[in-house]
Amino acid sequence: MTTVSTTHEEITVALQEEIPADNLKDLIDANLYMPFPFMSNRHESESAAGVDTWLRTWGLTDDPAVSAMIVKTRPAELASYNSPTVDSDVLQIVANQIAYQFIFDDQAEEVGRQRPGRLLPMLTESIGILRDGQPPSTPLGAALTDLHRQVQERCTPAQAARWAWNSREYVHGLLYEAVAQSHSPPVRMGLCKSIRSLTAGIEPFYPLYEAAQPCELAPEDLHHATMQRLGRLSVDAAVWTADLFSSVKEQRTGGMINLALAYQRAYECSLPQAVTLAIRRINSAIVEFETLYEKIKPELSPAGVGYVEGMSGWIRGCYYWSRTVPRYADATAMSSVH
Repeated sequence: MTTVSTTHEEITVALQEEIPADNLKDLIDANLYMPFPFMSNRHESESAAGVDTWLRTWGLTDDPAVSAMIVKTRPAELASYNSPTVDSDVLQIVANQIAYQFIFDDQAEEVGRQRPGRLLPMLTESIGILRDGQPPSTPLGAALTDLHRQVQERCTPAQAARWAWNSREYVHGLLYEAVAQSHSPPVRMGLCKSIRSLTAGIEPFYPLYEAAQPCELAPEDLHHATMQRLGRLSVDAAVWTADLFSSVKEQRTGGMINLALAYQRAYECSLPQAVTLAIRRINSAIVEFETLYEKIKPELSPAGVGYVEGMSGWIRGCYYWSRTVPRYADATAMSSVH
């Protein structure tokens, strides 16, 4: 198993190294280890149209600001990159869910930035829908109810239950994030990583990759300790990679729960130096993921292999999507010498 290097001497050396790049995007591209080649789903344009229709149906893009955000975020593109081999029906659910989570996340951030308690009605509605099947009272709740229906129709009961459980964990994470945002002094590195793992919102997609397989995963595959570790590594590597590209945006808007910004606070360094430290952490996670996957792969069923490929898809997809998505364009504009 690969270990993470965190000694004071190694951190000091990393902070003193010259950064040969014109901007943050080039810095990331030059230093991030990405063994997974670019792939996209042939149903991408179809799913993009489906997302637009679904969001309009539930009134989520009636607000021009939300509509503009979706244009800049390209949820169907992210779905295509991280789910390149799934059938069109699974891809559509993935794309719809990505779009929903971006809207939900942005609204939660806006509502809870100053007073986390203001988030409670919004989050309570989601938990009621996901746990108890309660009727929705808002457009966001109605969209979540329909998304839950889509999952239940496509997945087995066990897979749908795992999707609902992981989705509730994501909702809880947004409350933790709001509390952390209002906390003084800023939260430490470890807590930042824990909250970011929840707010990534990636684990709810993994039951959909189960459903994309020709048969259900055997319990010994699904609950294998190495499989659980692969899941953790894939979520962290994927969302931390997106954090690299979003760090400029988050810094300008006062965001706290971001790996690169956590390194910047911890070591009182420049953002490019912090991004370099974060890249080392991500590279270590990706190498560990590769090592563990090769070790367990001979023991897995074909469905288990497909499931892990779904995990690696998020690492790949977040990288290639983050490089070009307008939402993170600031990474290209910011000089790496700041």
